[in-house]
Amino acid sequence: MLKATFRWIMALFFVAAGANHLLAPKFYLELMPAWLPWHQGLIFASGFAEILLGVSVLLPRLRGIAGWGLIALLIAIFPANIHAALHGFRSVPGWILWARLPFQLVLIAWVYWCCLGKKLGPESS
Repeated sequence: MLKATFRWIMALFFVAAGANHLLAPKFYLELMPAWLPWHQGLIFASGFAEILLGVSVLLPRLRGIAGWGLIALLIAIFPANIHAALHGFRSVPGWILWARLPFQLVLIAWVYWCCLGKKLGPESS
């Protein structure tokens, strides 16, 4: 039950984040490192991926693939988080930008536990 609840929270989190990428892409342009090509295209692609993978964690047949996809996505967006920490982002205090870097590991662990981790106890979903 606990894992299922956290899985729903995760799905909502990633779907909302993905929708925000699609609805407000200009917000994310400043986060993009200059060396990455197709900034707006990558923002839209990551948004669609977050929505698709967020929904897929709720589907038992797709959960494992969704888990690996979300982990890959979290690793892929890490350079943008580093870029924001190094160069600042709007009026966000620098310490928050630096503190969110290790938070990426927390998100990866959350995805792993909810989608890929061994089943603990009687819960099988």
